[in-house]
Amino acid sequence: MQSLLTFFLAESTIPSWIWILLPVVAILFAGAGVGAGICIYRRYRNRKIGSTQEQADSILDFAREEAKSLKNDAIREAREETQRQKNEAERQIRERSGELAKQENRMSQKEEALDKKEEMLLKKLDQIDVQQKQLISQQGELNKRAQELDKSEEKIQQELERVAGLTKDEAKQLLIDGMVSDARRDAAGLVRKIEAEAKQNGEQKAREIIATAIQRCASDQVSEMTVTTVPLPNDEMKGRLIGREGRNIRAIENATGVELIIDDTPEVVILSGFDPVRRQIARITIEKLISDGRIHPARIEEMVEKVKRDMEITIKDEGEAASFDTGVFGLHPELIKLLGRLKFRTSYGQNVLRHSIEVSYIAGIMASELGLDVALAKRGALLHDIGKAVDQEIEGTHMQIGADLAKKYKESKEVVNCIASHHGDVEPMTVEAVIVAAADAVSGARPGARRESLENYVKRLEKLEEIANSFKGVQKSYAVQAGREIRIIVKPEEVNDESTVLLANDIARRIESELEYPGQIKVNVIRETRSVDYAK
Repeated sequence: MQSLLTFFLAESTIPSWIWILLPVVAILFAGAGVGAGICIYRRYRNRKIGSTQEQADSILDFAREEAKSLKNDAIREAREETQRQKNEAERQIRERSGELAKQENRMSQKEEALDKKEEMLLKKLDQIDVQQKQLISQQGELNKRAQELDKSEEKIQQELERVAGLTKDEAKQLLIDGMVSDARRDAAGLVRKIEAEAKQNGEQKAREIIATAIQRCASDQVSEMTVTTVPLPNDEMKGRLIGREGRNIRAIENATGVELIIDDTPEVVILSGFDPVRRQIARITIEKLISDGRIHPARIEEMVEKVKRDMEITIKDEGEAASFDTGVFGLHPELIKLLGRLKFRTSYGQNVLRHSIEVSYIAGIMASELGLDVALAKRGALLHDIGKAVDQEIEGTHMQIGADLAKKYKESKEVVNCIASHHGDVEPMTVEAVIVAAADAVSGARPGARRESLENYVKRLEKLEEIANSFKGVQKSYAVQAGREIRIIVKPEEVNDESTVLLANDIARRIESELEYPGQIKVNVIRETRSVDYAK
């Protein structure tokens, strides 16, 4: 500003005092404007303040009136709400008063009912007390009567004992014995009746089935035996079999495992060994050596090996033939070989393979007649004596050995049970197992099927009679029909008709437990009374 003023002063031609005066005048004018503005502003402000004061007063008046109106409304509403709550409270009080009155009525009624029940209970208690006193009095009278009865009973018992000559225990035992005797007599009669009915209905059917099975089984009666003697063309052949310093006989024995016995029997040598297959190999070997004429150790060993190979083929062929003939297929090859070995095994003079085939036929027929599993019966019957093929080599009964072999070669548990139970050592699980046991007994019990030593036969008959004679009331007993029947004559004064049934049953059970025998034994009890007199 100062530089601008200096510029104007330097360039202007106006006198300098004017230029000095001009700012003063400008300042004055400015101060006057400011003052005028301030005055205008103050007048405007006063006017504005006055208007605002009026508005504020108006608003305050309005607010006061509004507040007064709100206050009146609130007071009115509060009074109304108070009146409403009061009315509601009075209504609830009235309702509760009514409920209380009702409850009081019910309580009073219950109290009256309880009072009545109490009175009734008291009356009943009084009656019970009276009855209890009466019962106590009656109990006392009963006790007195019981004592009197006990005394009377003792007197009666003493009098009875005096008259009968028996004590109470003796009389009781006598009564028990009489009842037992009556019960046994009744039971014997019932058993006799049941057995008669069972025999009447079942025996005929069983005979028909067994007769049909035997008739349809057309196998020859067994008479084959393992050959233990070898015939020679002449006695000179004995020396050739012995050889120089016994070398030939030693070679035969070492190669076959059979003892060769050469004695004074003309034109015969004896083979001794426990294995029937070895004996058969030795027999065939000696026969071939005799036919060939060359008898020396090398030739003997060569011939034995050849016969062994032929024997293996023969055994297999025999087993397959037995399987084919009986219609039992699917057997393990080892079981086939064991079946073939049975051809060279005998039991009581009966060829075991022929016996097994026969039992298979009979069991199949019986199963067919009864509508059972024919295949199972025939299979179990064919294999029932399979253990006899190796019973000289393995310890144990032929039933157990056979069952183990059947398990080993994956036969069914039903077939295993048929093998294990055919002699009664194991309980049969199926009806087919019972049929196999019955067929085995039928095959072995046929006349001429088996032979046994005279000594064992006589011992069995003596034991049979000894068992029968050991029973009370038996007078005599006779084993008849080659031991197939035991006839027992009883004392008629000791054994009555009903007791004969029980006696026959007891003797049969005793024979089953103590004797071994083929087939079955008939126990025939005879009771008769004979009266003898003479006319003179």
